[in-house]
Amino acid sequence: MPFHIKNPETDALARKLAGLKKIGLTEAVHLALSNELERETAKPSLPDVAAEFCRALREKGQGRG
Repeated sequence: MPFHIKNPETDALARKLAGLKKIGLTEAVHLALSNELERETAKPSLPDVAAEFCRALREKGQGRG
């Protein structure tokens, strides 16, 4: 299945990554997408961040009398 990068800046980024890692364009795009997906899915969700913030706030407030 062909994949065409139509944005010149994106094409340049893919070629730069491919050149630095000495891999093909398809592998460079695959690597970049895989890494970005892993980074995004490793982020805590907004509800988790809010819950942690509330927990920390409660703990901080317990020290005051």
